[in-house]
Amino acid sequence: MTDDVLTTGAAQPSAAPASVVTLPTGREPYGLLVAALAAASFLQWTGAGAVLPLLPVYLTEHATPAALIGAVMASFFATGVAAQYLSGRLGDRVGHRPVLLAGLLGYAVFSAGFLLPLGGWGALGLRAGQGAAAGAAQVACLALVSVAVPPHVRGRAFSAVSGAELAGIAIGPMLGSMFGIAHMAWLFLIAALGALLACLPILASRAVSVDVEVDRQASAEPLPRTGPAGRRIRGVMVAAVLGGVLSGAYESSWSLLMHLRGATDLQLGLSWTLFAVPFVVAAPVAGWLADHYDRRWLVVIGMASGLVFAVIYPWLPSVAWLMGLGSFEAIGVALAYPAAQALLSDAVSEGSVGRAQGTMASLQTAAIAVSTAVGGALFGISAWLPFTFASVSSLVLLVIVLRLWRGLPSRAVRRPA
Repeated sequence: MTDDVLTTGAAQPSAAPASVVTLPTGREPYGLLVAALAAASFLQWTGAGAVLPLLPVYLTEHATPAALIGAVMASFFATGVAAQYLSGRLGDRVGHRPVLLAGLLGYAVFSAGFLLPLGGWGALGLRAGQGAAAGAAQVACLALVSVAVPPHVRGRAFSAVSGAELAGIAIGPMLGSMFGIAHMAWLFLIAALGALLACLPILASRAVSVDVEVDRQASAEPLPRTGPAGRRIRGVMVAAVLGGVLSGAYESSWSLLMHLRGATDLQLGLSWTLFAVPFVVAAPVAGWLADHYDRRWLVVIGMASGLVFAVIYPWLPSVAWLMGLGSFEAIGVALAYPAAQALLSDAVSEGSVGRAQGTMASLQTAAIAVSTAVGGALFGISAWLPFTFASVSSLVLLVIVLRLWRGLPSRAVRRPA
């Protein structure tokens, strides 16, 4: 895809690019596609979120050594990084829909596997399988949006899918708390059932049954590294690492900081929910903004707000202030995410969108894993250190993004007549 002003329209088969997406006829069929993908994301992550908070305690009660529990939880990220990177490339060659379905089915199988008496090492393999399956499904979902949704509505499409995912992550833990450790078997079944149910909208929707002709030569071409397109792509990749650094700091230190300030278990859980809800509410507006304004500045503003909040949090003595500001931070994250995804899909050809999405997702996941490990160690020294580390690192990365995008023309996205 060139760096000219984007235009969209119904491509004729004779003039189709190397990787062709043929949608059914009818008014804006991509709306059905987005609805199906959002439903799939919601169902999968509701099931996944129901298990996640209680899994370490469950493993402890089943005599799993503490060191192995850490490895079990970390294995999700480790295999997720590899699967995100590889599944994007695979999707460019065989189609993203079968990769999405395989990821959902795989997650269901590995989730149900926890019902078997496999011990700690078995749990390690199952959790690693879950990470690989979830990573593959996530990248395939984003790639389908990239190839099948016109540029003038991609921001709203990405925000719908990400909002549905976070809604599932918010609702899942509440569902899990209703069952508790004593009924973990039901939660494993819910996780497996959620992934299986997520396949249904993908299989049922005509709009998702897009016909993707894959040009193997085009899908093997490297992503642009130079010129305006290359600079846009590199900027998005750096922004993904920035987001991962901030997310990792919260993964390791947010609950510890809340506990240090005297938060109850209810307040701790509520703080995560109060982040997710504003994100879901703000997602449609953020998507609309990404389709009407310069997406680069939306990414920059959203990321800049995130690092500012990271600076402030450790100095707040009140649990109420921590919870309240966390809700406002979610708005900045919601602003940046669809804009970054749309920027990336604009800068690459349809034959390489899977590799682009897979690379971005794997970089962010790797940054989360590293930042989580570093943040946990730094919190043991002082509560402010992990947040300061994340904010300073993010500031450096943000400067790099600004330099990469400096002087690039504003990318206008026109709605077809």
